[in-house]
Amino acid sequence: MLIKNKYNTIPIQVKASFWFLICAFMQRGISFITTPIFTRLLNTTEYGQFNIFNSWLGILTVVVSLNLNAGVYSRGVVKFSDDRKAFTSSMQGLSLTLILVWTVIYFATHTFWNSVFSLTTFQMTCMFVMIFSANIFGFWSMSQRVDFKYRGLIIVTLAISLIKPVLGIILVKSATDKVTARIFGLAVIEALVCIVLFTLQAVRGRKFFSAFYWKHALRFNIPLVPHYLSTTVLNSADRIMIGKMVNESSAGIYGLAYSISQIMTLFNSALLQTIEPWLYKRINDKKIKEISKVAYPAFIGIAAVNLLLIALAPEAVKIFAPAEYYDAIWVIPPVAMSVYFMFSYSFFAVFEFYYEKTKLIAVATSAGAVLNIILNCIFIKIFGYYAAGYTTLVCYMIYAAFHMYFMRKICRKQLNNEQPYSLRIYGGITAAFLLLGFILMASYNYVVVRYSMFGVMLIAMAVFHKKIMRVIKNLLNLKKT
Repeated sequence: MLIKNKYNTIPIQVKASFWFLICAFMQRGISFITTPIFTRLLNTTEYGQFNIFNSWLGILTVVVSLNLNAGVYSRGVVKFSDDRKAFTSSMQGLSLTLILVWTVIYFATHTFWNSVFSLTTFQMTCMFVMIFSANIFGFWSMSQRVDFKYRGLIIVTLAISLIKPVLGIILVKSATDKVTARIFGLAVIEALVCIVLFTLQAVRGRKFFSAFYWKHALRFNIPLVPHYLSTTVLNSADRIMIGKMVNESSAGIYGLAYSISQIMTLFNSALLQTIEPWLYKRINDKKIKEISKVAYPAFIGIAAVNLLLIALAPEAVKIFAPAEYYDAIWVIPPVAMSVYFMFSYSFFAVFEFYYEKTKLIAVATSAGAVLNIILNCIFIKIFGYYAAGYTTLVCYMIYAAFHMYFMRKICRKQLNNEQPYSLRIYGGITAAFLLLGFILMASYNYVVVRYSMFGVMLIAMAVFHKKIMRVIKNLLNLKKT
């Protein structure tokens, strides 16, 4: 009763943030938990084909939908709050128009595109359905978040997250073409939800076409396409290139390693949701020196959880997949290290976003994506699919370095050269993290050594548990400062 009373006194904004975070963890968690089932229902080649489909889905989503449910809509629901229903309805109309135009283009030359993407016509049709559905769901979920209506969003999101794998398992087990069955299972659920949400928002807004809103959306989001596309390419191109240059089985093994490594991005998201608003406030108040006190412990924390994953990579692969996937252990360390740089770059990029230096953001992102493709072309041919993990790591390191350089440049102009981070301290944390990561990887063939190192890490955490808990408490209390 006491707990309930305390909960009822919490502001709606805090409640909503908490439940949105729990929802994100559960959504990703359900997907992660079902991975061992699908790696046993699909062989490495089939799993690779499914990963290649998902990679193309990510890339084509940006091209086909222009990511309307991201930048322009997130800004528009606030800017046009008095006319939000009409704005949402018109964005749905623009999304539907874009998807129909691209569908006509595809079917006019579908044989050519099928050969480019190595997908069937039915799989491509499912992809178009999923792209449109994701956009519609994005509009609805963002409007729910803005109004702090977390109950409906949680129920719908978790229902979808549970039904998708259940239907997928049933279809895959009963189908001959298991990859198409897996794709269809996802598409049909998303389509059903899309129909309901599209109708609901269209009836409320009653505006399919708005010259003003359409023009505003296209002007705002088209310049951001290179940034969105480069980010997606940086995350997805490796699996596509492995499938083309090596084989689909190798793409499946690499895809599993990437999926396991990316689970650590949950910690990135959880921390950033708390820290980012605080960072913006400190920049706005010109209290730059306070940032490092939060940033350094955050860097160390993210480094630590990724080192734990690297230490337990052989066990993780055995749990999540049968023996034919075991070589994935050698890809997990470099990709897990990349997660650290994905996190740390946000602490630099926040200055670019605050001072609206979008061109600098686009330059850094595009450079990372182009470099990733070039390095993959060179090194996958020489070293096979293992190389993709290291090209990913190198590109994210350069990506973070670009953003740090631009951040320092901005601070020189805007903040009288007051720099928030010491290159020496950040470099020291990063170097120690990389060194320990590679040492742990080198110990994979020496079980006693690896377990000893893992034991030392646990002992260190136990010895410094009070300091760790104090740091966590301080991070959780950032919203109050």
